[in-house]
Amino acid sequence: MGPLPKEVGSSPREGGQVSEREARQVAEAARESEWRKPSFGKELFLGRFRLDLIEPWPRSDPERAAKAEEFLGRLDAYVRSEVDGAAIERDARIPDEVFQGLARLGAFGMKIDERYGGLGLSHLHYCRALMLAGSASPAIGALLSAHQSIGVPQPLKMFGSEEQKQRFLPRLAAGEVSAFLLTEPDVGSDPARLGSTAEPTGDGAGYRLNGVKLWATNGTVANLLVVMARVPKTADRRGGITAFVVEADSPGITVERRNSFLGLRGLENSVTRFHDVFVPAENVIGGEGKGLRIALSTLNTGRLSLPAMCVGAGKWALNVAREWAAERVQWGRPVGEHEAVAGKLAFIAATTYGMETMLDLCCLLADDDTNDIRIEAALVKLYASEMAWRIVDDLVQIRGGRGYETAESLAARGERPVAVEQLLRDLRINRIFEGSTEIMHLLIAREAVDAHLSVAGDIIDPAAELGRKVRAGAKAGVFYAKWLPTLAVGRGQNPTGYADYGPLAGHLRQVERASRKLARSMFYAMSRWQGKMERKQAFLGRIVDIGAELFAMSAVCVRAHAERESRPEGVELADLFCRQAEVRVGALFRALWENTDPVDGSAAKRILAGRYAFLEDGIVTPEADQPWVTTWQPGLSETEDVRRRIPPPDQER
Repeated sequence: MGPLPKEVGSSPREGGQVSEREARQVAEAARESEWRKPSFGKELFLGRFRLDLIEPWPRSDPERAAKAEEFLGRLDAYVRSEVDGAAIERDARIPDEVFQGLARLGAFGMKIDERYGGLGLSHLHYCRALMLAGSASPAIGALLSAHQSIGVPQPLKMFGSEEQKQRFLPRLAAGEVSAFLLTEPDVGSDPARLGSTAEPTGDGAGYRLNGVKLWATNGTVANLLVVMARVPKTADRRGGITAFVVEADSPGITVERRNSFLGLRGLENSVTRFHDVFVPAENVIGGEGKGLRIALSTLNTGRLSLPAMCVGAGKWALNVAREWAAERVQWGRPVGEHEAVAGKLAFIAATTYGMETMLDLCCLLADDDTNDIRIEAALVKLYASEMAWRIVDDLVQIRGGRGYETAESLAARGERPVAVEQLLRDLRINRIFEGSTEIMHLLIAREAVDAHLSVAGDIIDPAAELGRKVRAGAKAGVFYAKWLPTLAVGRGQNPTGYADYGPLAGHLRQVERASRKLARSMFYAMSRWQGKMERKQAFLGRIVDIGAELFAMSAVCVRAHAERESRPEGVELADLFCRQAEVRVGALFRALWENTDPVDGSAAKRILAGRYAFLEDGIVTPEADQPWVTTWQPGLSETEDVRRRIPPPDQER
């Protein structure tokens, strides 16, 4: 990964077009730069297989877990009896009654502390609740996740004042919905270009908010919003991107439209305009200029909600695949006994076990708060979103034509209405939500090379002065003199290493050896490409994917070993998963150096220049009379407000 600028306290010019360096500058300023707690993932990328950081398998607090299980039982009964997932899909709308029923259960306050009226669930039980609700209707899982994982509750929990918590959290726990507004029509993963502004009022009482926000999940139904906007920097104020709690009923806010998508048809997602919206000064979260850091810190644990839905999808797919493949007979045998289908069944089962194990481990580590899980949480988000997509794609293939047919059409023919095609559509967004796969690769890679940049960043930084380079060289020499020898030999080369793990010992030895090989590969790449490393995105993506597989292998071995007495079949699943993962890891290691990346890059430039445009001849192409990306101008809205107001649960319709 290339160097990042040192002057992280400064700000780029106000929004608009910014340079690549300025964009990196904003991103670097927002990330958490210190490691105050140990991290299994960080050590893994450094070639240090610290199994002690996840072994023994963490445990939940029994009293807290018992209360959570009672809630999960009530939630299970409710979604089975009162939630009609097919109707939500058909009508593209979660009924008011479901909002109210979930509110009465306390589902909108699952992550809110009990002293503010919430349930105070652990990360583990919160994710299990999302998995359960999402299996009844993925739109409901997305609603609850966006409300609590990235909406108002989590930023306030981490950065809010006590006064803010007392003022807002009881409302949210009682069922008022929240949303998170960062993205703009022409600003996605590059927050340095953020255009929404918050101008301080002359009397110091607050700010005037102006801007347009795109893809705000829950935006059409939310009562409270977290809005990111740029406060102008002046001589006497820090300014910068700042997080605000905004009342959705404030004058000047218009929900201009509800967006429609490929999947998650019941999702309430908005385009929202702010025109001279007054926000009191006491609604700033964490202080001016802290907005992006708040957003990134929130996502460190907030990202766990998305893989919860992926795990639920894996379980659902396994159930359908198992029952269908056992009953459907072709050529005199159940289709599941044919090798072509058997391999898919084995992949679905093993990968679901792996995803669930990674998620549970991350949740338990987050709950005991002894480890820094920023890398692990990002890895499970990346891994689960990619693997769940492969799982459901295999499920469609196993079901054949019935996998492509809608549940409604199946029911009309008298067959079981199994909504496989809907699952395919609903799951696709997970590879984009809360950080696309490509962005996740880069974010994780940045954290993975943090130790190297902390000692050698100035050496490869073209802007660093000679004196800084000399000092960095001396510092790096000391670090690498100690670190490089540790990558030569390790416990994984001892035939009796990890022997207490029995049949899984060989897999752990493989992980230990692969971890050191991964670290050597990263070091070699940094030596070879230096400052150009950040542009080697395909290489970095493979590095991260290897790390994700190694983390998953470690997790399943520790879990299966811990549960070997109560659930011996888990050892079989862990062994199956590791065997499949080792094949993938081997292919990824080969692809680090045997690939077509250079020619692909050259070809892409020619494609962009139109050299091969003749390939597009002979078809009807999309109309070109509208822009690819819309821009917005501040001012009053010219459209009708389409905000949907949900009656509170104690109010008769």
